[in-house]
Amino acid sequence: MRTYSTSLNDNTMVGEEKTSVKKRLSKSSKHAEEKEEGQRDCTEESQEAPSNGRIDLKQLIAKKIQLTAEAEELKPFFMKEVGSHFDDFVTNLIEKSASLDNGGCALTSFSVLEGGNSHRAKDLRAPPEHGKIFVIRRSLLDELFEVDHIRTIYHMFIALLILFILSTLVVDYIDEGRLVLEFNLMSYAFGKLTVAMWTWCTMFLCTLTVPYFLFQHWARGYHRSSHPVVHSVLHCFLFVVFQIGVLGLGPLYVVLVYTLPPASRFIVILEQIRFIMKAHSFVRENVPRVLNSAKEKSSTVPVPTVNQYLYFLFAPTLIYRDNYPRTPIVRWGYVAMQFAQVFGCFFYVYYVFERLCTPLFRNIKQEPFSARVLVLCIFNSILPAVLILFLSFFAFLHCWLNAFAEMLRFGDRMFYKDWWNSTSYANYYRTWNVVVHDWLYYYAYKDFLWFFTKKFRSAAMLAVFAVSAVVHEYALAVCLNFFYPVLFVLFMFFGMAFNFIANDSRKRPIWNVLMWTSLFAGNGVLLCFYSQEWYARQHCPLKNPTFLDYIRPRSWTCRYVF
Repeated sequence: MRTYSTSLNDNTMVGEEKTSVKKRLSKSSKHAEEKEEGQRDCTEESQEAPSNGRIDLKQLIAKKIQLTAEAEELKPFFMKEVGSHFDDFVTNLIEKSASLDNGGCALTSFSVLEGGNSHRAKDLRAPPEHGKIFVIRRSLLDELFEVDHIRTIYHMFIALLILFILSTLVVDYIDEGRLVLEFNLMSYAFGKLTVAMWTWCTMFLCTLTVPYFLFQHWARGYHRSSHPVVHSVLHCFLFVVFQIGVLGLGPLYVVLVYTLPPASRFIVILEQIRFIMKAHSFVRENVPRVLNSAKEKSSTVPVPTVNQYLYFLFAPTLIYRDNYPRTPIVRWGYVAMQFAQVFGCFFYVYYVFERLCTPLFRNIKQEPFSARVLVLCIFNSILPAVLILFLSFFAFLHCWLNAFAEMLRFGDRMFYKDWWNSTSYANYYRTWNVVVHDWLYYYAYKDFLWFFTKKFRSAAMLAVFAVSAVVHEYALAVCLNFFYPVLFVLFMFFGMAFNFIANDSRKRPIWNVLMWTSLFAGNGVLLCFYSQEWYARQHCPLKNPTFLDYIRPRSWTCRYVF
C-alpha cells in the first residue's frame, strides 16, 4: 500500500511539473501572440496609409518604439523562465524516473529501513546505486562561457592580471632600476616540493592497497565466519587504525618534522583529507552490498575490482560507484587549456599577494594593535580576499576537476552550481562545492539521521557544520603552523546563524546582495587576521616556544619596525 501511494505521489508530482511547464509555455505563447497581433496591427495601419504613397513618419517611429519595448519585455521573461526552471525540471525528472524504476519507491538509506516496524534496523543500508545519481552533464561555467556577455567577464580578469604584471614590472624598474623577474614568494611557498611528492606517493599507495585488501578479506570471510560480528569488529578496528594512524598521523608527522612551506603543506594536507574521504566512501558504499548478499544467501561476494577502485581514487568525486557515466573521447586540447588556466591562477594569486597584500601587512604592524588598525586592515583586505576567493574557485573547482574529468572521460561535471545566485547561506553551502557537499550529505547528515532517527535534523545539521569547521580549521592550522580559530568561529557561529536566518524562504534579490556583502566581509576578516598573525610570528619569534605559544595569538602583542 505504501509503495502504491508513493508511486501515486510521484506520478502526481510529475504531472504537476508537466502542468507547470505547460502553463509557462502557454504564457510565452500568449506573449508571442500579442507580439504577432502588434505586428499585424502595424501592417494593417501601414496598409491604411494614404494612397499618395506618403508615410506618417511619426507613426512609424512610434510603432518601432512600441515593438522594441515589447521585445525587451519579452526577452527577460524567457531568460528568467529558462534559467530558473529548466535545470530544476530536468533534475526532478531524472530523480522521479529513477524512483519509478523501483516501483515508485526510491530506495535511499531511509526508505530501505522502513519495512514493517524495523525502521531502526541498522543491519541494512541503501544499495550504492540508489544514492547520488550520476549523469553526463557539463560544468556550468563551460556552458556560460559560450555566452559572449559572460565570457567578457572572463576577459576582464585576464586584463586585470596583465595590469598586475605590468604594475609589478614598472614598480620594480623604478625601485631597482632594472626588471626584476623573480618569484621569491612563490618559490618559498612551494619549497621542498619533492618531500611533498614522495609523501603523496606513499599516501596514494597506502590508500590503494590497505582499504581495498582489508575490505576484500572481510567480505570473503564474512560468509564463512562462525562469528561474523567479531570478524566485522576486528576489520573495522583495523580500518579505523589505518585512517587515523597511517593517513591521519603519518602525513602530519612529515609536514611538521620536515617543516614544509605553506603551499607544500596544503598539497599534503588536502590530499590527506581527500584520501581519508575516498577510503571511507569506498567502504561505506560496499559494506551494505556484502551484508545484503549474505542475507540473500548469495554464492557470489560483491567485491569491486582493483581497476574500479583505482579509477575512483583519481575520479573527481568523493562518492564511490562501480561505474560512472563516461564521455566517448578525451579532448586533449581542453585538458591542456584547463591546466594552463590553473597555472595562470597560481601566478594571478602571486601577483595579488605581491601587489595588494605584502605592502599592506608589512607596514601595518608599525602601529600597536588597536581597533582602528583592525578595521582598516579588514577593509583593505576585502579586495584581495575576494580575488583570491574567485581564483581559488575557478582554479580548483572548475579547471582542475574538469581537467581530470576529461582525462578520465568522467561524465558528470557538476562540481558546483550557481552559488553566485544564492539568496540564502543554506543554498550557498549546497552549491559552492558540490563534491564535498555530497560526501557530507550522504555520509555525515543522512547517516546521522539513520542512526538517531529523523527527529534530530537540527542536531544532524549542527554535527555536519562542526565536522566541516573542524576539518577546515585543522587544514589552516597545520598549513600556517599556528592555531588561530578565526575560520572556526566564523563557520560555527556566524555561518550557522546565517544558515537559519537567511534560509531558503528568502528569495528576493536583496538577500543575494546581503549574501555577497557578508561573504566579502568574511573573507576580508579571514585574510586580515591570518596575515597579521603570520607576519607577527615571522618577525616576533620566540626562542623556546611552548605549546601555549602556538595557540596564543601573537599579533595582539607583537610590534615590529622594518
